Amino acid sequence: MIEIVRLALEEDLGAGDVTSRACVPESQQAGGRFIAREPLVIAGLPLLHELYEAPVILKRDGDSCADGDAIATVSGRARTLLERERVALNFLQRLSGVATLARRFADAVAGTGCRVLDTRKTTPGLRALEKAAAAAGGVTNHRMGLFDAVLIKNNHIAAAGGVRNAIERTRASGLPIQVEVRTREELREALDAGAAHLLLDNLTPAEAAQWVREIGGRAKVELSGGITLENVRAYAETGADFVSSGAITHSARAMDISFRLELA
Repeated sequence: MIEIVRLALEEDLGAGDVTSRACVPESQQAGGRFIAREPLVIAGLPLLHELYEAPVILKRDGDSCADGDAIATVSGRARTLLERERVALNFLQRLSGVATLARRFADAVAGTGCRVLDTRKTTPGLRALEKAAAAAGGVTNHRMGLFDAVLIKNNHIAAAGGVRNAIERTRASGLPIQVEVRTREELREALDAGAAHLLLDNLTPAEAAQWVREIGGRAKVELSGGITLENVRAYAETGADFVSSGAITHSARAMDISFRLELA
C-alpha cells in the first residue's frame, strides 16, 4: 500500500470504525458501486487497488463520465467497504476535480498550438497524484519539484547578482533551464546569455503578445500570473508556447461522486 493511502486510512480509522463495528455483523458480505453524480473527468482510479481487493474498474483515468455513470465496483466484508468509503471518495473526488478543471483549460486553448502547464501549487503530500490527475485531464506537467529542472526566478536573480550571472552559474547542472524576466532589460540580458526558455509573469495578453514578437522565436515562452479559465485563450493566442496556471491544482473543487452499498 502506498504511503499516502496508508496515512489517509490511519487518519480516518484511528482505533477502528466504531459505528460499523456496532451495527454491522462481522461476517456480512456486500458489494458497492462508485457513481458519478455530475459530469466529470475521472482520476485517481489506480488508488482503488490500494484500498480494496480486486476492484472492478469500469473507467480509465482521463475518461469523461456523465451523471449516473458507474465508475468502479468493489466487494468484500461490509465493514471493510464502509471503513474505506470516505478515504476512497476523498481521493476520487479531489483528483477528479483536478482532472476536470485541467480538461476545461486544455479545451479552452484547443487549436492555438499553446500548451497548458500545471505548477507546484499542490496539496502537500499529494503532488504526484494531483499532477497525474492534471495530465489525465489533458494538460502538461511542469517540473515535479525543485530537483528536476532549473527555474531562475526574481529572488534567484537578485541573489545571483543579475540574470546573466544566474544563467551562467546554472549551466553546469545539466538540467533544463528556464528564467523569469520582468523587464525588457532583463529580457534582452537573458536572450544575450543564451536563455532557451523564458517565463513572462503578470503581463496582460496585449503586453505578452508584444514581448513574444520581440523574442521572435529565439526562446520558448511561458506565460504565468493571473491566468484563469476565462482569459487563458487570450494568453494562448499571443503566440506563447506555454501558459501555466496554479488554479488547476490549488483551486479545483471536489467533484460529486457517491458510493452505494448493496448486501450480498
